[in-house]
Amino acid sequence: MRRHPVPTVGFIVIVVLAAISAVPSVFATSNPFTQHVEIALARPSRHHFFGTDELGRDIYSRVIYGLRLTLLSGFSVVAISAVLGGFLGLVAGLRGGIVDGLIMRLADMFLSFPALIMAIAIVSFLGRNLVNAMIAISLIWWPQYTRLLRGQVLAVRELPYIEAARSLGARRRRIIFRYILPNTLVPVLIKASVDFSYAILITSSLSFLGVGAQPPSPELGAMVTDGRVYLLTSWWYSTFPSLAIFIAVLSLNLVSDGIRDLLDPAVQVQ
Repeated sequence: MRRHPVPTVGFIVIVVLAAISAVPSVFATSNPFTQHVEIALARPSRHHFFGTDELGRDIYSRVIYGLRLTLLSGFSVVAISAVLGGFLGLVAGLRGGIVDGLIMRLADMFLSFPALIMAIAIVSFLGRNLVNAMIAISLIWWPQYTRLLRGQVLAVRELPYIEAARSLGARRRRIIFRYILPNTLVPVLIKASVDFSYAILITSSLSFLGVGAQPPSPELGAMVTDGRVYLLTSWWYSTFPSLAIFIAVLSLNLVSDGIRDLLDPAVQVQ
């Protein structure tokens, strides 16, 4: 913490945001779905910290609940992509031959399409909601983890300590899970920490474009797009959800830099 104070600040902010997301009812001042049309688009005040929207719903409470959706969707996308892509990369690197070729050609096919456009197409086919948006993003991201872990496996499996384990009679399963996999995960963890913030951005972008979370869900990206119509007259509607996204993404980027410095041997040597 003394050597890396900036990532520590980011980590503290993320912990606070995660705590708020875990129990939003404790921090919210009202039900995020309750409508009070008589106070629609009210300015920020001591009763409504972030003002209200066009239906009189409290924006502060909706941002609190929206944080949970945003953080959970980002984490889920990274987890699904890393597990699916990592498994296929491990199989490709270990098996080689036809299996390796088929997996990598499939990965290349997914990587050949623009990510956002392909995500929009998948969501449009599956149906417009947040869960399908998460599935779509995971489907376009897994090839990156496949290529990364495959490269790591190819580099590690021929190292002397792997040969030593084979010569001592270690079983294939033990070699994979005891010697190969643990020594290939550091780049995956670094990439996952960086992708967390990007997953939040692209999920919010899909909601902003209308193919992600649907009303009345208090997802932050959806709140931004709902408030853009009133931006000139009711600036608080889009501003506070945007600030919440900005703070979450900035903090995650700071944490990912700290994780990279902690785990990357090249950075440690420098």
